Amino acid sequence: MITSLSIKNYALIEKLSIDFSKGFSIITGETGAGKSIILGALGLIQGKRADLSSIKNKDEKCVIEAHFEIAKYHLASFFKENDIDYESDTIIRREILPSGKSRAFINDSPVNLQLLQELSLFLIDIHSQQQTRELSDENVQFEIIDAIAKNHSVILEYQLDLSTYKSNKSKLNSLIKKQADALKEQEYHTFLWKELVAANLKPDEQEILEADFEQLNNVEIIKESLDKSLAIANEEQIGVLQNLKEIKAILQKITPFSLDYAALVERISSVLIEFDDITQELNRCADKLINDPEQLELLNQKLQLLYNLQKKHQVDSISGLLEIQSQLGASVAELENLETDIAQLTDAVQEKERVLDHLAIQIHDNRAKAIPILSQKLITILDTLGMPNVRFDIQIKQTKAYLANGKDEMQFLFAANKGTDFGLLKKVASGGEMSRIMLAVKAILAHYSKLPTLIFDEIDTGVSGEIAIKMGEIMKEMSQTMQIFAITHLPQIAAKGNAHFKVFKSTVGEATQSELKLLTNEERVVEIAQMLSGTVVSDSALNHAKALLN
Repeated sequence: MITSLSIKNYALIEKLSIDFSKGFSIITGETGAGKSIILGALGLIQGKRADLSSIKNKDEKCVIEAHFEIAKYHLASFFKENDIDYESDTIIRREILPSGKSRAFINDSPVNLQLLQELSLFLIDIHSQQQTRELSDENVQFEIIDAIAKNHSVILEYQLDLSTYKSNKSKLNSLIKKQADALKEQEYHTFLWKELVAANLKPDEQEILEADFEQLNNVEIIKESLDKSLAIANEEQIGVLQNLKEIKAILQKITPFSLDYAALVERISSVLIEFDDITQELNRCADKLINDPEQLELLNQKLQLLYNLQKKHQVDSISGLLEIQSQLGASVAELENLETDIAQLTDAVQEKERVLDHLAIQIHDNRAKAIPILSQKLITILDTLGMPNVRFDIQIKQTKAYLANGKDEMQFLFAANKGTDFGLLKKVASGGEMSRIMLAVKAILAHYSKLPTLIFDEIDTGVSGEIAIKMGEIMKEMSQTMQIFAITHLPQIAAKGNAHFKVFKSTVGEATQSELKLLTNEERVVEIAQMLSGTVVSDSALNHAKALLN
């Protein structure tokens, strides 16, 4: 419950601090006195967007602070999950700076507006005419029935499975599309891949092939050069080898005369050894050199194949071709794996459908049992609110679609009078009827779910007299288990409250400001009398006010 509210520098309020009690509290005041300002301040506590124009003094910051007693709300886990200090007396504060920047705090910990909005759902519910219109929304209608049907845990389990189902379904559809796209190119990719595999590519093969081809293609020139070299080297009279031997023999004769000559002989010997080895290598090259046109043609074909493949795939090396071959192979293998993945996901999706169908039936059956209970309770309460002939026909029908809260579609049909046909609630119920129906709904839900502090903002629109008294009695009964506020213009409702606050305007100097005051018993009699008779209070109005309060 909300225990206190302080407002500083907001709209027409310069500074205000007020304490609240449990039970049923009334807020009254002339039109324009500032009741909407109080609701606006509470809206900021709920995490609604701040407006710089709401600041009274533009040079100072605006501060709204509310204290909530939450010991019975079981919110410790919420605070722990969001890393906020838990206090049974929780303080929510909003600040609007002159720059327009807004800040929010829970127990002095800075938080974002989304977190503040989530917490406020557990703390305060402002019921306005807008929310009465929301009663026509199918989602709101389902929330009402599901509260009575105690479907919360089943729907939560359903929604968790639905999230997994949607994720798997999305992945499955993506894989099926990928498979369809891949199948269009599979034949061509497979052809390209097999073509590269058939080429039996090896790293560095191209350089070897090109060298072998050049050698075979120029075998005559090479053979002629090798033969001439061997002839020069091995000629008996003038060959290089013979001449080197003669030079060595001549120099050996003079080695005794100088170490330099001995060194020269040694160097000539080294040259002889090296040149002899060169000559032998020339012989080996000449021996293995053959003119093989068939081998030359095979080399030419293999090289042309490599060049064509490189041109086709726009690369300039065998390593580039091997990389493409690997990619194409992976693509071909991936298509085969896709079929396995699709089969597995299909099984997972079908299994989730079975689980969801089972839970949806459970949700549907619970709703079917709850609908007669809701209808009867609504009829009973509305009878006391001046709608004795009201009837409801709430129809639910299972569909094939997996919706956010099950597989049901709903028609919330309503008839206010005897002899009238049923129609959709949003089309046939008047504003006054919708207000009474919403009050009845809130009164019923108070027994099935733990509602937060509830503020009725002029829910009495369109009613008066005895009906207003009954509405006040219903709200007072609700206040036995929860904190209720009613902003009202009706004295019949105002008289039912445990506490009565008045919003009024006052003039301080040249400025007008709004104030909120807890009325004493005497002030309350006068206030209700004024609500009955206007500004001039008569004795009969005072007596009537006392009678209502008693």
